[in-house]
Amino acid sequence: MTSTSQLGELAAEWRDARLLYPLYAALSREFVIELPAHSDLEANVDAPGQDSVEQARQLFSDLDARIQVHQLRQFLQTTTLGSDEALRILLVHHLSRAEHSDSDRDKIDFLLVQYFSHCAPSRLEDADVDMAYVAQTLEGVLASVDVNVPDWLEPLDEVIQSANGCSSLNQLLTTRVLEKGRKIKTSCGQNYFLPAAMVAFTRFSFLMRRIFFRLMHQDLNAILDGLRELENLGVKTLDCRRAQFSAEEPIARLRMICQSWKVMFHAEYSSGQPVSMLVDLRAVVETALAKNAKSAAAGEAPKAWAHAAGAAATADVPDFEVSMSSPDWSETNSTGQADTDHNHSK
Repeated sequence: MTSTSQLGELAAEWRDARLLYPLYAALSREFVIELPAHSDLEANVDAPGQDSVEQARQLFSDLDARIQVHQLRQFLQTTTLGSDEALRILLVHHLSRAEHSDSDRDKIDFLLVQYFSHCAPSRLEDADVDMAYVAQTLEGVLASVDVNVPDWLEPLDEVIQSANGCSSLNQLLTTRVLEKGRKIKTSCGQNYFLPAAMVAFTRFSFLMRRIFFRLMHQDLNAILDGLRELENLGVKTLDCRRAQFSAEEPIARLRMICQSWKVMFHAEYSSGQPVSMLVDLRAVVETALAKNAKSAAAGEAPKAWAHAAGAAATADVPDFEVSMSSPDWSETNSTGQADTDHNHSK
């Protein structure tokens, strides 16, 4: 016969399942993932039988195996369902697994910083984001934490310092700072799931997200300022083939694209193709401005060099490889829903 404690555990598990189901249903619809039928969850039954609870457990396990971390990230950064409580339940759900795969680690890593970002005040200073503060904020999902950083995690601060020293996204990417943080995370294996380690990585990811957003806004502002200056000089188009645009891209259209990027990057901060295009476009604009200075000294009209800017930028600026998967220091959002990341990035 089922004991009272077992009944209590099943009741608690069912409460969580009822909260999780709308999230998983919406996520499945968005990414066209088949959602197994579960009549009690669909009907939001208050007190189902044990078999129904066990069926729900298997349903979520099957979906977790099929949902990729980038899908979870995209969904939670754009859905209106990603409340503090929903994130907490998702975290508890993933942390409760008896064994954790690399995919589980990446999902938990994202969920931890997403949850922390939701709970933290928007005007939180970087200096206040210490281990004790992060541990206190995560009390709802993690057990008591020793806030002393393990020796093997001390290199995380070195990575943050290196990232803080970058003056552009191009420098952040070409110096491989992000890969260094990722290497620390993947090399620790199951030690990642120690409470102190999860707190340290949450702090690391949150601060790295802020650095990313600061550099992204700096790049966008530099591009917009450069476009304005070129337009004032009479330049109408730029050769932007390096940035995957046309050979005669109208400056007015480039300005509109930059404004749309500001909105897009609030919800997706992955270092994929859009970030590569942003970095390359800044290179095109800066090369055009440099050539203008030389042309002005020689008494030449700016239009003669504007169309060659893209090709010159390709030679002047080193290429870098960009992973099409979202970086896990996000990964960064600094915050759930589109504008949350934006608030924390200020």
